[in-house]
Amino acid sequence: MSLATLLFLGAVAVSAGFAITAAERGDGPGYALFKPLTTFIVLLGAAFLVLPAQPLYRSVIVLGLALSLAGDVLLLRPRLFAAGLGVFLLAQFTYLAAFSLGNPARAAQLPWLLPFVVAGAAVAGAVWGGLGRLRPAVLLYVAVAAGMVWRAAMRLELPTIPHPSAFHAMAGALLLMISDAILAVRRWRRPSRLGHALELAAYWMGQFFIAMSVRR
Repeated sequence: MSLATLLFLGAVAVSAGFAITAAERGDGPGYALFKPLTTFIVLLGAAFLVLPAQPLYRSVIVLGLALSLAGDVLLLRPRLFAAGLGVFLLAQFTYLAAFSLGNPARAAQLPWLLPFVVAGAAVAGAVWGGLGRLRPAVLLYVAVAAGMVWRAAMRLELPTIPHPSAFHAMAGALLLMISDAILAVRRWRRPSRLGHALELAAYWMGQFFIAMSVRR
């Protein structure tokens, strides 16, 4: 691992640690500073600190990270939750598009989509009663998230895609799905401060792995 990559990882870990600590302490200003800052550091790392295997792939991943950063900012305001959810939906769709580059969907791959659809449906079912008017948006979000993880998983079988890149994309996509599941349960089923810390940790680990998937 290069020095630049180590510095990238260290900067993300330190900023994420401050954000999680601020969230646990109820430090609103600190959380408002370090939450978007952590995602911004991940974005900068993907854009400048690693050499890309495919420039187009990196560009689409960076766009997804930029949308995630915008979603982070919107979610700092409870009144803008629906708008933040919409922006994160665009980010998930952008990642799905990135993971599909050079990786066209085939009928033989469809059985591998089922586990991710079932997992997403289970989470949606668990929080269904609390969703209210957000039910259609959450169902769409679950569908796109399942597709994103599926396309990331299918990159693992392609000899034209470096295995580290495929592995990082798959790990990152799974962690984002886990983070979203924790957020949904914590918001609409059972509030938990520990759940918030786990949600944030999974979120930034996922974004970091996706950023690292641009490496050649």
